[in-house]
Amino acid sequence: MAKDKKSPDFSKGIYDARQLGAPKMIVLGFQHMFAMFGATVLVPLITGLDVSTTLLMAGLGTLLFHVFTKFKVPAFLGSSFAFLGGYSTIAPMLEDGTPNKEMLPYACLGVACAGLVYLVLALFIKIIGIEKVMKFFPPVVTGPIIIAIGLGLAPTAISNCKSNWILALIALGLIIIVNIFGKGMTKIIPILIGIIGSYAVAAIVGNGFGVESFAIDFTNVKEAAWIGLPIDWNSTVFGGVHDTSKAITAIIAIMPIALATMMEHIGDISAIGATCGKNYIADPGLHRSLMGDGLATTLSALFGGPANTTYGENTGVLALSKVYDPRVVRIAAYFAMLFSFSPKFSALINSMPAAIVGGISFVLYGMISAIGIRNVVENKVDFSKPRNTIIAAVILVCALGLTDGISFTIGKFAITLSALAVAAIAGIVLNAVLPGRDYVFSNEDVAKAKNN
Repeated sequence: MAKDKKSPDFSKGIYDARQLGAPKMIVLGFQHMFAMFGATVLVPLITGLDVSTTLLMAGLGTLLFHVFTKFKVPAFLGSSFAFLGGYSTIAPMLEDGTPNKEMLPYACLGVACAGLVYLVLALFIKIIGIEKVMKFFPPVVTGPIIIAIGLGLAPTAISNCKSNWILALIALGLIIIVNIFGKGMTKIIPILIGIIGSYAVAAIVGNGFGVESFAIDFTNVKEAAWIGLPIDWNSTVFGGVHDTSKAITAIIAIMPIALATMMEHIGDISAIGATCGKNYIADPGLHRSLMGDGLATTLSALFGGPANTTYGENTGVLALSKVYDPRVVRIAAYFAMLFSFSPKFSALINSMPAAIVGGISFVLYGMISAIGIRNVVENKVDFSKPRNTIIAAVILVCALGLTDGISFTIGKFAITLSALAVAAIAGIVLNAVLPGRDYVFSNEDVAKAKNN
């Protein structure tokens, strides 16, 4: 029987989601949602923000980002860790460990204003042209930044794995086996299979046979309601901000963090582009991705959610599955929004043992660094030139060595730049001042990106 021309050709390694059909695309969307869930809900757990609100705003923010990027960039926007310092400054957790509900709306106001800073840079790029801006972001800068993103996340994966190395290795092993030896649809959902398989092992061994180190606590799952509203009006900027002085203080303290997160944004977009083999900075354009990310952050913060940012976990899923269709990521966004109305589902995902998250992250974070290496190799960065070696060396040492970032004060306000932000700034400055620049970002790059 002749082969159906509409069926996907899994032998080529890169898959067209349009040929997979709706059921398989839904499964792929689930995979992306599971990948982002652990890190996304961690931010509200640390800050005291609401988990359901965070999920809803992650989904809405992702869809908004896709609108601004002409539905071309397969990025998922989840909770940003870069603003944790801002939240702890304005709305620190109370002594008994409960959320500071009085001050959280003020911190959210500061984050919302920080998101608007993205629009200023986007407008600047649009006015002066992407060519002049991108001369500051050649592959010798973006490549090591991408590498640093993955390596910087690696300790988190190891820390989670330490809670139960056997369970972590089961999750890791399932991903490797499925990705290497899987056939057909199974080959492109290794993360989902790794999660379900290792979770089942933990439930059977821990809860079925009573092995305590594998046991899963289902208490919160049983107690959680099936349906609940994801937004509390009193926790939003509109319902919780009443003191002008506190509002101004929060805005001044948190807005500068945007200068750091915008550098991270450029690295993340470069990583996604390198994964998909497309130049998203050229098309749809860096100004569009900045607008999408910034407005998603502002929207989320106004309604009581954390800042949003493009997620490395989902970039790792793209690299493993080789399905780059943005519609699959939007399906994940729809699921995030749907499940934000179900506290029981959130509790079920939160019951996942940390070791499983570690085993999954073990692969995803490594894939990000591998993408950065590929970015450097494919752009033929000449490391025989001392300037290129110095730039890459400074970026990597700053990103991996400054584990606590750099903190300083301006007046009464404390500001902390993440290690990755410091690394990005250092790389950009060195590339600008050191002689011997040989990278040219021209209109040809834009035209080539639009034709791909």
